[in-house]
Amino acid sequence: MSVDVIFQDDHLIAINKPSGLLVHRSEIDRHETRFALQLVRNHLGQRVYPVHRLDKPTSGILMFARSPEIASLVVEQWRQQQVHKRYLAIVRGYMPEWIELDKALVPPVDKYAPNERIKPAQEARTDFRCLATVELPIAIDKYPQSRYSLVEALPHTGRKHQIRRHLKHLSHPIIGDARYGKGRHSRYFRDHFDAGRLLLHAWQLSFTHPVSNEHITLLAPLDGVWQGLIQRFDWLSQLPDEGLMSTPAGECV
Repeated sequence: MSVDVIFQDDHLIAINKPSGLLVHRSEIDRHETRFALQLVRNHLGQRVYPVHRLDKPTSGILMFARSPEIASLVVEQWRQQQVHKRYLAIVRGYMPEWIELDKALVPPVDKYAPNERIKPAQEARTDFRCLATVELPIAIDKYPQSRYSLVEALPHTGRKHQIRRHLKHLSHPIIGDARYGKGRHSRYFRDHFDAGRLLLHAWQLSFTHPVSNEHITLLAPLDGVWQGLIQRFDWLSQLPDEGLMSTPAGECV
């Protein structure tokens, strides 16, 4: 399995992580044998250090530092909310044009630590922008048609499952979300559009390089599943960047 490298220098490396790939070994998926951390380490021939999280079913930009010192500097940027992330999602229903959501979230309980104390809710803020909509002439729920939206999410905090939980709270769950979504809609996309994955993609990451102080903006193109849906629903002109439809340089196979 190769890695799709979208940025690399002497201090950092960023890849376009495919959906279904864990960042590192986890108790939740003991059967998994491939991890982004391992693949990047093998690609470079050296240890690397993750500086942020990306859920297993989420695709998109995942960055690693090439030394613990650089990792500390980048993690501090994340802590100070100086790193800006942009995501794309396909959700159920018609979303309003713009939503600024400020809703605290209780950290999810770890099923492998049932005796762990429930932690208090943490501040969580996400802005949502509706880019496009589509109505399909099919009855999946109680309505004769089914509506969906292409949404951009801009999280200002980094809580676990923040975007997914916020969209569920807004009654616009992400298609393909096995934990927070609507099973009927997810199954329809899987069976009819060959889209059996979580439709959430971390497409842009902007930060200040910890050594050069250069402002860097990275872009991760959409995979084949996403690109097929964008074309099917005629959403190409509504994408925030035409580079999203480019062919990944080294897409995992």
